[in-house]
Amino acid sequence: MRGFRSLPLRSRLALLVAAAVAFAVAAVSVTCWFIVQGKLYEQVDNDLQRGMRSPPGAILNALNYCSATPDTTDSPFRNNYVQVVKENGTACPVDNSVGKVKVTQSDRTAIKNGELNKSYFRDGTDEDGNAVRVMLRPLTTSTADGQPGPNVGLVIATSLKSTQSTLNDLALVLLLVGGIGVVGAGAAGLWVARAGLRPVDELTEAVEHVARTEDLTIRIPVDEDSDDEIARLSRSFNSMTASLASSREVQQQLIADAGHELRTPLTSLRTNIELLTRSEEIGRPIPPADRKALLASVTAQMTELAALIGDLQTLSRSDAGHPADRVEVVDLRDTVEAALRRARLRGPELTITADLEPWFVRAEPSALERAIVNILDNAVKFSPAGGTIDVRLKGGELTVRDHGPGIPADELPYVFDRFWRSPDARALPGSGLGLSIVARTVQQCGGEVTLSPAEGGGTIAAVRLPGAPTAPPDTP
Repeated sequence: MRGFRSLPLRSRLALLVAAAVAFAVAAVSVTCWFIVQGKLYEQVDNDLQRGMRSPPGAILNALNYCSATPDTTDSPFRNNYVQVVKENGTACPVDNSVGKVKVTQSDRTAIKNGELNKSYFRDGTDEDGNAVRVMLRPLTTSTADGQPGPNVGLVIATSLKSTQSTLNDLALVLLLVGGIGVVGAGAAGLWVARAGLRPVDELTEAVEHVARTEDLTIRIPVDEDSDDEIARLSRSFNSMTASLASSREVQQQLIADAGHELRTPLTSLRTNIELLTRSEEIGRPIPPADRKALLASVTAQMTELAALIGDLQTLSRSDAGHPADRVEVVDLRDTVEAALRRARLRGPELTITADLEPWFVRAEPSALERAIVNILDNAVKFSPAGGTIDVRLKGGELTVRDHGPGIPADELPYVFDRFWRSPDARALPGSGLGLSIVARTVQQCGGEVTLSPAEGGGTIAAVRLPGAPTAPPDTP
């Protein structure tokens, strides 16, 4: 079995087809042989029966063949084995019998206890060991004075040489035809396996090409009208390579964007640290005010780097398709209230109003809170001093409206892109990843987020999440 499994798939299919055909051919051949044997034996038995339908006088003469001078003038049993068997097993062949048939115990039993004038058939042999077909008919005799005599059996047999020769020839023909059929089936199975597995070979070559070259643009031609297993496998492979290519493209874009964004704070940090180091090396101290400004700049750049790295980790985990750490039923109202407390600390001069209704969603609590905090941070960042931010949660829709300068219509398509920042906001702190994280988080929760201009100025951020106003019964 292990050797069979080590064979190529097409070889295994060819062998299985050949084995199945061989089994079918063997079954048909054996069945055919036994049917023909039965028909030939039936014909032999009918011929022997016709011999028994001879004139009664001939049968009576046969019963007298055990006398000293048998009458053979009108015997209908020429070219057959003909003999009379007594109850004790003594056999008396007629003078024109071709030989003598060996008497068996079944013959004596049939003569003694069998039904009179009923024919019994069996296979036997003559005294030379040749196969014969034997028919025995028990008959009754009568004495000279007309009284019933002992039972005897009239045995008529014919040689099976021609019948066995025919059966042997038939077996040879069936064997030859079956062998040719099995060989042909094996060849046909190999051809069918090669033709059927050609798409699999193409798929294998494509996979090997991808493994060798990392080229994810390769595609397998698929018949769009076909829906068999090979076509489905090919479509799945094409979808997989397309997804991998898209994932790698997104990953490369993330790396490129991250490198670009990291370059600015790193350059600023290096410049400031070099100034401090050079001041120490040459022994010329930097004025206290300038030194304080340099250290404040280093601290700010470090804070920006830490925030940027945290945002990158969040995005990379989302892009890799990792499930949330702890998905559970979350009270969105409580999450919004927690985010509002943080927003009020960051914008103490602003007025933040809230109208919140209960709404329960399935989400990862910390990720959802961070997304809402990012939305509120944007509102705080772009609101004028003393401005107002309106927060409302109703029917599963959270809206945050600020009264800032708003977003130009030509910039709205890009607000959720990574590292994209409005030209007017590039002087403000931030990494350009906040809204990207919001979009990713809301998408993982099965919802959607939009930004749109508000009447009278400002921007409305709307988050719609699937859920229910009441918690499920099994919620702890």
